[in-house]
Amino acid sequence: MINDKPKRDNARRSTDGRQLTRREGRRYAAFIALLFLGLAAASGGLHARQDATVASVAAVDSAAVASTDAMEPGAVNINTADARALAAGLTGIGVVRAEEIVRYRETYGPFSTVEELAEVTGIGKSTLDNNRSRITLE
Repeated sequence: MINDKPKRDNARRSTDGRQLTRREGRRYAAFIALLFLGLAAASGGLHARQDATVASVAAVDSAAVASTDAMEPGAVNINTADARALAAGLTGIGVVRAEEIVRYRETYGPFSTVEELAEVTGIGKSTLDNNRSRITLE
């Protein structure tokens, strides 16, 4: 007996019709989960503790924006800026390296000189030289 039915294709497809990779599928699933959580939070479906966390994150974000607005344009205070501000304001510094800067600062305290930034893993002399005019300590 011959089965004339075509095989069923269960692969997820993107909007242009190509098959999603495993990584893209995971990102898609994570996006859907975050979207669902956002809708649940908007409808009041989450507990007060989680709502308080969202409020505190929003307060920290607004404080960071206020502190970076006070500086001259293009300058980044490496002693107060968060990882996102460091990554946006410094050339050759991505989010991962910016998080390393913040981690170093939390471990060893504020930077006393611009040259001390070179002690952070992954930041060399050329990265420091390229950003020297953008870095402030106060």
